[in-house]
Amino acid sequence: MGTPFANFAGVAAPILLENINTDAIIPAPYLRTTTADLAAGLFARWRYDEAGAENPDFVLNQPPFRTATLIFAGPNFGCGSSREAAAWALVRFGIRCVVAPSFADIFYENAFRNGLLPAIVAQDDLAAALELAGAPGGASFAVDLPAGTISGPAGHVMDFRIPPFRREALLRGDDEIETTLRLDADIARFTAADRLSRPWIHAIGASS
Repeated sequence: MGTPFANFAGVAAPILLENINTDAIIPAPYLRTTTADLAAGLFARWRYDEAGAENPDFVLNQPPFRTATLIFAGPNFGCGSSREAAAWALVRFGIRCVVAPSFADIFYENAFRNGLLPAIVAQDDLAAALELAGAPGGASFAVDLPAGTISGPAGHVMDFRIPPFRREALLRGDDEIETTLRLDADIARFTAADRLSRPWIHAIGASS
């Protein structure tokens, strides 16, 4: 069982780009060894220059956002390859929630598997939040998973969408196996009824 998701508040880093792909999130060189520092590799091509020095213009290298726990991004976040390490890198850096108008399907599923909340919000709500997040000194936002809201300064609140079963799994810290085991009684009832209505199915391979 994983760690149950808890409500939290933290600084939000604005990354005002559409179609941020998984190679940008965690470049391939960081996937060549099991000992690579994925937190250091997060957005490595944007965070560092060719000599390995920090790029002072990139948001995560700026003092308000070095300890960001949220990212505000554009549509189709996590597109490109299906590498699960993109979610790993975000989590290991300390990101607990990515807020965007939409996500690439595979990244969206990988985020849930790793306890990372991919919060889908309306474009207009995000635009207002981005202005607050980009203010000098940054801004703190509070994530309330049960309520499905993200609250910021000046009373700004935006709702986010998440499938109910995903919300419950995050709150419990369940992975797919644990979620399935919670349905054990339902599965047993179905199997018992199916044995009566289609006994020939259950007889296949039974005599060996």
